[in-house]
Amino acid sequence: MPGPFFSSDDQSGGGLVAKPQPGDNAAPLSITEISSMLKRTVEDRFGNVKLRGELSGVKRAASGHLYCALKDDGAVIDGIMWRGNCQRLNFLPEDGIEVIARGKLTTYPGRSKYQIVIEAMEIAGEGALLALLEKTRRRLEAEGLFAEGRKRPLPFIPRVIGVVTSPTGAVIRDILHRLADRFPSHVLVWPVLVQGQGSAEQVANAVRGFSDLAPGGPVPRPDLLIVARGGGSIEDLWGFNEEVVVRAIADSSIPVISAVGHETDTTLADFAADRRAPTPTAAAEMAVPVLRDLAMMLEEFGLRQRRCALRPVQLGRERLEARVARLPRPEALAAQAQQRLDDLGERLRRGLGDRARIARDRLQADKARLSAPLLKSRITQAQQRLNAARLNPAVITRAIAQRGEQLAALQRLAGQLHPERPLQRGYAMVLDQTGRPVTRAADARKEAELTLRFGDGELRVGTGDAPRRPTRDKPASPPAGAAPEQPKLL
Repeated sequence: MPGPFFSSDDQSGGGLVAKPQPGDNAAPLSITEISSMLKRTVEDRFGNVKLRGELSGVKRAASGHLYCALKDDGAVIDGIMWRGNCQRLNFLPEDGIEVIARGKLTTYPGRSKYQIVIEAMEIAGEGALLALLEKTRRRLEAEGLFAEGRKRPLPFIPRVIGVVTSPTGAVIRDILHRLADRFPSHVLVWPVLVQGQGSAEQVANAVRGFSDLAPGGPVPRPDLLIVARGGGSIEDLWGFNEEVVVRAIADSSIPVISAVGHETDTTLADFAADRRAPTPTAAAEMAVPVLRDLAMMLEEFGLRQRRCALRPVQLGRERLEARVARLPRPEALAAQAQQRLDDLGERLRRGLGDRARIARDRLQADKARLSAPLLKSRITQAQQRLNAARLNPAVITRAIAQRGEQLAALQRLAGQLHPERPLQRGYAMVLDQTGRPVTRAADARKEAELTLRFGDGELRVGTGDAPRRPTRDKPASPPAGAAPEQPKLL
């Protein structure tokens, strides 16, 4: 029984099995065939289009291709950009950037979707570019790349200055000319592109290359870097807003001066650098001081040093003069002593006269006692007392006998204590090379030759322990049985 929707006679709804219809010469198309027809139609009709929209879902594949979506308020279209075209981009695509993409529309049969194959992509206007710039600035600032605590002081007098700029522009000539005027320095130039495709990578590589130079190597390592470029539009200066350049400057181990554009131009490289210069010429002025000013400063310091050295002398002279002015005159100091000297001299003269007068009076008073009869009487009395005194010889002989006995006792004692007296009893005396007695074994070991003195002669013995010394003449020993020599008392 036929169902409610199908009937063998119903031609409009079709039957259960497809049958060719009378007059229909169109064969059914496969999905692949219709997809290919749609692909050719879309690519032929929209082979070269420009689309303006906001980037969304941007991601880079491992192969280097870029996948994204372009959207506006009412629609979304997928996009793909092959690796070769991605390498020619002048900016880093991110979500939220409004761009103008040029390419061709195509379909993707695997998902029944249409998409644009992007050949070139640019930021849609200066407003979008500034929005991207502000977005990148906030992101890098949040990472702390622009913090003031990262800024380093510039060296006062850099020995070597590295300049990252174009070697053919007016910038390098202005920098070299200004350095030569102010303070001639050793300058190393790293030539780079400052605009266009690949400029950001070259600038970043130059900054890292200067930082990687080893101190004391064949190429001197700069003490200061200047990243410079002349003025231009925001598109011309965009390479210095790239993240790769900002990170290279922030990571540089050498202080960096950013001199990109004119005074009104500002790039992200200025925020990351240790110092921003309004112009390349101003960067050269920041890098080095003025040699003439330094010479004048040194001269001023030398003058101040001499003044400081002479100031104590000058103050001492002034104080000395002030004190000398307060001192009394030498005549005034000696006046009182001179007066006292005159007084004492007068008193001495009067005193001598008085002493002479007193002595004269005393002499005259003793004149009676010095008469000749009185003196003769005194002489007679003294002669009588002398005649009355008789000398007793026993007193003298007794004293002489006592002294003789003492002398004999000393002579016997000297004979017994004579150092050669024991030689008669079999002892020997040890003498060194100079004839002095040796009383210790340690002293004997130091002598190269010893002399043994016996009662009847001497015998020389060599020890071999020390070098010989010249000997002196020794007195001959007394003959056997002879009395020992009388020692001298004095």
